[in-house]
Amino acid sequence: MDQAPRAFRQDIVMTLFDEGIAAIVPVDTISDPQSEAQFDILSMRVGKITQWYPKHVRVSVYNEAKGVREEVTLEKQMVAIVENPFYAVMNEPNSTLQRLTRKLQLLDSVDEATSSGKLDLIIQLPYVIKSEARQKQAEQRREQIEFQLKGSQYGIAYTDGTEKITQLNRPAENNLLKQIEYLTTKLYGELGITEEVMNGTANEAAMLLYYNRTIEPILDAVVEAMQRAFLGLIGTKKKQKVLYFREPFKFVPLGQLAEIVDTMSRNEILSPNEIRSAMGYRPSADPKSDALINSNMPPPPPPAPPGPSFEEMDGVMNEVFDGLSSDLDKIGTA
Repeated sequence: MDQAPRAFRQDIVMTLFDEGIAAIVPVDTISDPQSEAQFDILSMRVGKITQWYPKHVRVSVYNEAKGVREEVTLEKQMVAIVENPFYAVMNEPNSTLQRLTRKLQLLDSVDEATSSGKLDLIIQLPYVIKSEARQKQAEQRREQIEFQLKGSQYGIAYTDGTEKITQLNRPAENNLLKQIEYLTTKLYGELGITEEVMNGTANEAAMLLYYNRTIEPILDAVVEAMQRAFLGLIGTKKKQKVLYFREPFKFVPLGQLAEIVDTMSRNEILSPNEIRSAMGYRPSADPKSDALINSNMPPPPPPAPPGPSFEEMDGVMNEVFDGLSSDLDKIGTA
């Protein structure tokens, strides 16, 4: 009702990263999934597992009829439970991502304290502040300076020549930034991500490594969970399978794409319509576009017409032999 297919897939992955485990729940079905071996799924939602049982799970899932999230208890065999393959890197309490998150929170708190608008001044008065009268006098002097700073358009105040003011709002010296840089590099390495992949300047080898180490384990986890829950043993025996596809030519430059297309077509690996679909074009209606042929080679010659059959050859030979024998008989009588 309110979620497109792309948003649904993103919801699966984001829940997987945030919670470590995502549950794909059939919401609208034909027949009862808990009583029927086979059922048709009309719509699905992504939920969060809140409680585990031996054969059931309690899932917090959005109820689109009421507009709120509700917790329901469902059998494990009807819910696609997807586990994050990078759980030890992302979701463990002491994982690299959690440590990086805590360090970033500390850095933000330090930045907020530094830029909170306070001046952090220490005023050194020309007398010793030990008695109660001197403390009241120092407090009065502090209030006077605060009043001058607040009432001034540019925040300027005056002091006595014997007074000394020290400003403390300098950046705090710590190693948080170095720790954050170290944890970021470590996290990228554990996830198989490079800086070039993130900013879009990675070469083909880096992108291939990124897809093999990072993307495919996540997609395999989602596909296997849906295969187990929604197809099961019956669907697997019928050779039904949940698959995912990616466009291999999406990141290939146009110059290299022309060479790849020529190689695939010339060696009769892909048909023209398969290449057109990979490039984003509609299939051609020409029957030749569905055949594995090399258009650079001349067409083969037409097949020779079939020769006479054995019975026809046998009849012809018999006629020849009869003619020879009659001719020999005429020669002998002559």
